[in-house]
Amino acid sequence: MRKLASILVLVFAFTLTTEAQKMRNQKRPKLTVEQQTDLAVKKMTLALDLTEKQQNQIEPLIKAKVSKRKAMMEKRLEMRKNNTKPTADEMYKMQAERLDDQIAMKNRIKNILNKEQFEKFEKMAKGRKMKGKKMMKKRGAMKKRKMLKERKEEN
Repeated sequence: MRKLASILVLVFAFTLTTEAQKMRNQKRPKLTVEQQTDLAVKKMTLALDLTEKQQNQIEPLIKAKVSKRKAMMEKRLEMRKNNTKPTADEMYKMQAERLDDQIAMKNRIKNILNKEQFEKFEKMAKGRKMKGKKMMKKRGAMKKRKMLKERKEEN
């Protein structure tokens, strides 16, 4: 009877784990570039109290940024499928281009927003950057634990 109960508990735990993993692997629906742009502009409007003119000026900037990010994600996905990694020169070029884009975007935004709005925008950007670093650190720790677990299982 005890063996039967322990087997049932193990089966139940295994089923729960696999179902949780299935749920995690389900992807969110992909939004179009226009939908992402619209949502981003609305969020900025709420946070920065943008005027109609400012919204119209910022919308094409965000649309270009979103479409470029989408193209880069597709390029990375294609490289991952082909199991290729960029060379050091390609990495340098991509990072330099990304930083140049960030500088240009910041200057364009600065020209559109007033001083108070721009300060708030900078504060929001800093918060997003810190949140991203925190997530990367968490993701790195998870990978490290997974590698250690795999090593233990090999031995």
